[in-house]
Formats: sequence, structure tokens, C-alpha cells
Amino acid sequence: MQNEISTALAQKLQNRFRERQDRIVSLIRALVETESPSGDEAGSRAVVDLLAEAAGGARCVTSVERVEVPSFGQHLVIRAFQERAAAGNILLVGHTDTVHPRGSIAERPLRSEGNRIYGPGIFDMKANCALAVALLHAWDDFDLFPRCGVILALVCDEEIGSASGWPLLKQIALTEKVKQALILEPPAPGGLVKTGRKGTGIYHMRVEGRAAHAGLDPEKGASAILELAKQTVRLQEFNRPGNGIRVNVGVVRGGTRSNVVAAAAEAEIDVRFSTVAEAKAVDESILRSTPYDPRVRLEVTGGINRPPLERTDDVIKLYELARSIAAMLDFDLGETQVGGASDGNFLASMGIPVLDGLGIDGDGAHATHEHIIVDDIPRRGALLAGLIASL
Repeated sequence: MQNEISTALAQKLQNRFRERQDRIVSLIRALVETESPSGDEAGSRAVVDLLAEAAGGARCVTSVERVEVPSFGQHLVIRAFQERAAAGNILLVGHTDTVHPRGSIAERPLRSEGNRIYGPGIFDMKANCALAVALLHAWDDFDLFPRCGVILALVCDEEIGSASGWPLLKQIALTEKVKQALILEPPAPGGLVKTGRKGTGIYHMRVEGRAAHAGLDPEKGASAILELAKQTVRLQEFNRPGNGIRVNVGVVRGGTRSNVVAAAAEAEIDVRFSTVAEAKAVDESILRSTPYDPRVRLEVTGGINRPPLERTDDVIKLYELARSIAAMLDFDLGETQVGGASDGNFLASMGIPVLDGLGIDGDGAHATHEHIIVDDIPRRGALLAGLIASL
């Protein structure tokens, strides 16, 4: 990767984003006030309307595609510089859905406090959708041309697993020669980009035991709760220092009355892992679980939801390029590896170099204090514009 962005150009880009900051903030506000929780078709389409209209005036845009998703709304795919796509494409990835239910904006209206803007879904990640559209206009302003095409894909179901979003991203990656993927998810605390993410697995364990009177003839029973407790202890043993596996039995249900040996119990299990090898090991162990008590029946369903995003040499090269551009903007771009997963995990599993957490700095994802830092808008915009033009 050859960095062709000069310090002077990087700073001019930052100044242009600063000049456009009020316009960007205006779009952010409109997006946040247009609620789009996962599965809200009307909200999804309304957000896509705003983004498509904002992107439509950019000269570099080749096409704006809306992908219908029954019961969810629309994915949005914006293609730019496609006259250069023979050399491949850079894929920018984000999402338009949030975890906040309708009515949240009435309970917690948008508000500005100093250098922060608060609002449901603003950090994760309505503000970054607006920033992505602003990138298109910045390239126009400076007649910047990356070596290849650019595709911006904003899916509408990321917060609940990307059941339709991932197949779309996979199709784009396979058919449109994606070279690198930049994920517009929020950064880690301190504005750090994410060079590694743990993969995730979701499992459901159900135990069928045998009911009996707990006082008169408990020996005739086979406690599903006791079996589930033993399984929980076994699963907890994966959480050893030095490995990347984390298992959490987060929800348990079972039994009917305190004086009845429990005939049924179930658990919901969350699993995280840092490598493909760890994913395989923990997946096989959980799915092959056998009961301690031979009288009970044990059933486990589920599996790996997202593979890990591993910190490969190609990821580090991408990060170092981004860091060099950040230095031109007078800040040090740090990196970290995190436990949460994103759509970048899927793309990384295809061998595509991925740099994640490139969104606007802030805090409070999914929480009531969710906010962005306004002064980070021009800095992140210039970083992204310069990085893409250098690839």
C-alpha cells in the first residue's frame, strides 16, 4: 500500500469537513429523529430515503440501490467510482438499524451539551451513516480518485445478527472484487480502531429430567436443574487465563415448584473466541455435551454466529496506513482488540483485510447516555477520505 496523501491535502480535507460540519450534523439529527429499530420497515425505509437523497448529488456516485428485506425494510448500497472497479472495490460497511425501540426519541430527545450530541442510536451508528455520505461529497470537492471503486453498504438488520445483511455483503465481496473492507462501527474508548474482534456463538441447552415429590420419593426423580448446574460449571471451565474463549451461561429457566424435582430446565449460552481454532474447539465441545446423569435427556442447539476477525499482517498494514494519515492530522490513531463482533467478522473470514471501528468517537452504545464528540467529525472524515484515496 503506497500512501499518496500529503499532509497538506489531509489537512485541507479536515478543513473541508469542518466547513461542512453543520450540514453533517443536520443530517445526523434527521437520521436519529427518524427511528429505525431492527424490524421496523417504515423506519428503515425513511432512513434510507434520507441517505439516498443526501448521496444522490455526489458526482462520484455511480448508482444507488435499495435492497428490499421483507419485514425489516431496506438495505442501501451506494456505488462510486465504478469506472475504476476493474481494479477492485473498497467496501465501506455500516448499518441503519438501532437497538432503541420506537418512542425512545420522545423519552430522550436529541440534545447538545458542549462538545457532545446525545441521542438514541447516534453513536451506533446513525452519525457514521451521515459521515459516509459526506465522504462522497468530499471526494468531489477535491477531485480525489481512489485506484479502484468504492461501495458503501448499509444493512438494516446488523443489531440482530445480519441474517439478510451478511448474504448481501458476501455477494458483494464475491462478485465485485472487494480488496479491503472498512467498517464504520463506533471506535473503542479513546477513539481506537479495532484490529481484532472475537467471534461469537449462541447456544440453547435443554434438559429433560424426571419429576418426583421432593419429600416423599426424591430418588425417583432426575433433576434437570441439577444437571444444568453441572453443565454450567463445566462450561465455565473454558474461561481460563491465557486463552481467548469466554463462555457465559446468561439465562436459565427450570422447575415448577420448590417441592418438585425439576423435570425440565434450559439455558441460553453466549460464547466468544479469538481464533478459528478456538471456535472449532468450543463449538464441538458444547454441541457434543453429554449428561452427567444417564437418566436425563440433554439437547444442545445453536452454533457459531460470527467468525473471529483476526489481527493478520494485512490488517496491520491497513492499520499502519490509517495511522500514518492520522499523524498528518495531528493525532495518534490507536488500536485494540475487542470482544464484540460486527459484520467485519464475516468479511475477515473470507480473507479480506478488515479495519473496524472507524466511526466518530463518543460513548454509550445501546445505552441512555449514547453520544458522539462533535469535534471528531472533521478528523474522522478526513482520515477516511484520505485512507480510501490511498488504497
